[in-house]
Amino acid sequence: MDKSVIFAVAGSGKASLLIERLNEQQRFLIITYTESNYSNLRYKIIQRFGYFPGNISLYTYFKFLHSFCYRPFLRLKKNTKGVTFKLPPTSERFPLTNDRRFMTLGRRLYANRLAKFVEQSNLVGDVIARMEKYFDVFFVDEVQDFAGHDFNFLMAISAAKLDTSFVGDFFQHTFDTSRDGNVNGSLHTDYNAYVARFKSAKLKIDTESLKKSRRCSKSVCEFITEKIGVTIEAHDDRESIVKYEDDPAIVSAIYEDSKTVKLFLKEHYKYNCYSQNWGASKGVDLYQDVCVVLNSSNVKAWHSGSFQGINPETRNKLYVACSRTRGNLTFIPEVLLKTFKRS
Repeated sequence: MDKSVIFAVAGSGKASLLIERLNEQQRFLIITYTESNYSNLRYKIIQRFGYFPGNISLYTYFKFLHSFCYRPFLRLKKNTKGVTFKLPPTSERFPLTNDRRFMTLGRRLYANRLAKFVEQSNLVGDVIARMEKYFDVFFVDEVQDFAGHDFNFLMAISAAKLDTSFVGDFFQHTFDTSRDGNVNGSLHTDYNAYVARFKSAKLKIDTESLKKSRRCSKSVCEFITEKIGVTIEAHDDRESIVKYEDDPAIVSAIYEDSKTVKLFLKEHYKYNCYSQNWGASKGVDLYQDVCVVLNSSNVKAWHSGSFQGINPETRNKLYVACSRTRGNLTFIPEVLLKTFKRS
């Protein structure tokens, strides 16, 4: 059995690598976190085969956790009513032996504790046996999104006797599957410690297969490496433009350009243009030129010559945004868009 985690850079072909490994003979289990990544993988599978093969099972993480890992064993016994993504009230202090720790009074399961509930119910072995019964190969896309109890659960089920590949980019950690207090609260603060967690789960570390970006030009890769502090190499020597623009007339033209996506740190919906938020653009591979909109504090970082000192979560989201481009990368100050903002 091959068991590995592949650390990739943005645009290196994470999804494509997984798709290339699929066939119509083995039984595949593929898990990803976000709906956008699910849709992207589904599209690429259909593109590869011309239809969606029956031997491939693609799940979003919480659908897998609830429908495959929880329902067959506990649904009838616990008489639960589905999953809620609301966090448990901080005032509740139920012990691990009390079901109310894991569900609401109306018996809806707390998503952030569902993996722990499966573990607490001594079902990890049963889940592994079920995986081995129905699948031959186990893939996890965007593994850096797993956090809280979910990361512990993922490491536990990686022991299944299946060929296993996890793929992700540590520095594209912009979302957490869930959080519960300080459980794995420091998981994404140190790269070396993060790698060590996979090694302890007996997963081979691969930092070579996907170390070069096929999407981003050499110019963009050099900018990300030098200014954001995330090391990324280009697959070829393509050059493109990386610039800051604060001429109001040019900024207005960029805003009106329906071919150039505008990526905002947050609240992109307040602008009537082709747009998305930095973090939510993760997994998107269809942009040509990208315009990154900077708030006032990040404008200061631009003028200081480096984004390496900004909040780590914001820095990761900026890396995601910048690495969406196949062509040119333009930065503009959000303050020049105030006349376009919806009230």
